[in-house]
Amino acid sequence: MKRRAFASSLFASILLLPLALVAQPPAKAPRIGYLVLSPLIEPPSAERAAFLDGLRALGYVDGKNIVIEYRSAEGDPEALPFLAAELVDLKVDLIVVPGAQPALAAKDASANIPVVMLFSPDPVGTGLIASLARPGGNVTGMSHFAPELGAKRLQLLKETVPGVKRVAVLWDSGNFAIAPEWQATQAAARALNIVLQPVDIRADADFGAAFAAIRSNRPDALVTIVDLRTAVYRDIIPEFAMSQRLPTMFGLRDFAVAGGLISYAPSFSALSRRAASYVDKILKGAKPADLPVEQPTQFEMVINLKTAKALGITMPQSILVRADEVIR
Repeated sequence: MKRRAFASSLFASILLLPLALVAQPPAKAPRIGYLVLSPLIEPPSAERAAFLDGLRALGYVDGKNIVIEYRSAEGDPEALPFLAAELVDLKVDLIVVPGAQPALAAKDASANIPVVMLFSPDPVGTGLIASLARPGGNVTGMSHFAPELGAKRLQLLKETVPGVKRVAVLWDSGNFAIAPEWQATQAAARALNIVLQPVDIRADADFGAAFAAIRSNRPDALVTIVDLRTAVYRDIIPEFAMSQRLPTMFGLRDFAVAGGLISYAPSFSALSRRAASYVDKILKGAKPADLPVEQPTQFEMVINLKTAKALGITMPQSILVRADEVIR
């Protein structure tokens, strides 16, 4: 009788076991901070969309098994430290950052919370990491550091429009992370016998005066040294250049899509998608200090033939055959 009662009790326990397991609360979803200088737009930018795609490929879906806390400084760098501190107070498991300024703010806010860069121009020079091979702190991820691209862009512009002699350079001289690209652009200009006309934009309010200076100086072409500040104006800058009938060269694909003549840049989408693997490794226990920072391996040249036609420019075949994308 006792044996029968024990067997009945054991059988009932086995039947109830799955119900007990189902009743257990789900494991806490990792919380990821996403800190950006520029405004958050919908649909997401190509870089943010690529990052989310990378997460999905690894099995992470926002709102299901991870939670992403978005914070945007809306173009104001001074807001970044406060937003980073807010994410730290939320006790996020890690912070994802596009660009050097959000990365520096996140690093300053906490030495313990891992920081993953979607891309950053010079993580060693800006003090974010000790070295690419061994970052050594709480920051790792992807770098798009390739200052030589400043020279490459000027060479491509000269090959496209041989008569170019004076080139306006729109850039934020206060962003020391992009200074190496400016230096490479200067060296290329000397070799190509091009006079550069630097136009400084340290705040959003400077764009009006910058455009006025370009109209007054009448350069032969316009290039930008892209950072998150100029990236916000990816539609406005090409539109302005077209109004002045200026050939343009940009360091971000979106500028060419918006009407710029040419862009030549690392694939920021590829970098952002790859950065998702760092998030996965860190959530599984890896330390940022031990994860080498990767550099770009994919570069893209985009040519806007609509713009070329509007400007009366015949694109050289030597340029066209190297294009990764042609907008017609």
